Amino acid sequence: MIDGTAGVSGRRDADEALLDNPQALAEADPGGMLRHTASAGAQVRESAALAAEANLAVLADDGRPRAVVIAGIGTAGRTGDVLATVAGPRCPVPIIGHRSAGVPGWVGAADVVIAVSASGRSPEALGAAEAAHRRGARLVAVGAPDSQLQSIAEQARAPFIPVPRRAPARASLWALTVPVLLAARSLGLVKVNEADLAETAARLDADADRCRSAAESFVNPAKSLALGLAGSIPIVWGSSPLATVAARRFGDTLSANARYPVVTGALGEAGRGRVGLLDGVFGGLAEGERDIFADPAEDDGEGTRLRLVLLRDGGLNAEDDTDEPFAVEERRADAVQTLAERRGVRCDVVTAEGGSALERLASLIAVPDFASIYLALAHGLDPMAVPAITEMKELSNQ
Repeated sequence: MIDGTAGVSGRRDADEALLDNPQALAEADPGGMLRHTASAGAQVRESAALAAEANLAVLADDGRPRAVVIAGIGTAGRTGDVLATVAGPRCPVPIIGHRSAGVPGWVGAADVVIAVSASGRSPEALGAAEAAHRRGARLVAVGAPDSQLQSIAEQARAPFIPVPRRAPARASLWALTVPVLLAARSLGLVKVNEADLAETAARLDADADRCRSAAESFVNPAKSLALGLAGSIPIVWGSSPLATVAARRFGDTLSANARYPVVTGALGEAGRGRVGLLDGVFGGLAEGERDIFADPAEDDGEGTRLRLVLLRDGGLNAEDDTDEPFAVEERRADAVQTLAERRGVRCDVVTAEGGSALERLASLIAVPDFASIYLALAHGLDPMAVPAITEMKELSNQ
């Protein structure tokens, strides 16, 4: 272990052996991030039940909205991305994410604002809820019970879906997302039924079992992915809009849990410029100079290289209307894998499974979520405690 500045401690090099020691993993994860992440399936079920108790039906009384604004930041903001991709290109109204306080200037009585905050006190969600109430927009609030956000919702006589605060926001994606989806369903914007939710929860349960700490690295896809990423600069690209949401989610967790710099985005956008990273000093140039007989254990840190993670949708909903034909997305994904192989850049592929868009998205998020935690633990970092986040809040609020 080494100590850095500001009391930060950890290992520069990943401890591979630790990942196959369940007791050591438990000791290295005192906050229980692995346990919280394994609760994703339970989050889906609990949030669906809590949303059913809220009076979401009133949202439909005034008909279809002009637009839906999802107000929140961080993981709460990602719920808007999930809603937009599950609704798909056939959605009859725009779904707009808003990650700053207040709401866009055009929001009014014809619109719906969904304010999301795991703590129920984020300035972005609170400001949006208050602004929506003032302007007469329909409001839905999702957050911790007995919070400031609930108080605003009650003042506005708006539906409030309580999300019990049992884990950090970044481990509560599904608890926050399901109420947003069900609110949109009440507005007639998405087709998410009880079977979709049940299958998504079952998928998350199955992936949690595959990624459990007792499963050894050679059969645990999350541990394998973490070890492949160790010491690299990850690039995570999604082959479709749905896969791109999962890619950006992986970027969030790699940064927050494992403290890794990461490049994320859509593979289509990457083809317009960022694919050139494969040719750069951390890509093809570095691999061209690598001594294939060198001992990786003697790497002095100057040999940092790219590691590509490609999330592929698999073309499982090819009958739907999409922005691009799945055949195009598949050819593009095949092409970038070939480019990486030619340049010696290692590539991991995660392919979506499942029937509904929600289940496929879950299958692309679950394993990477666990991988980010295992990568943190391998470096001796506590994925729950992020000193820089705490310090930034303290400094910003002075």
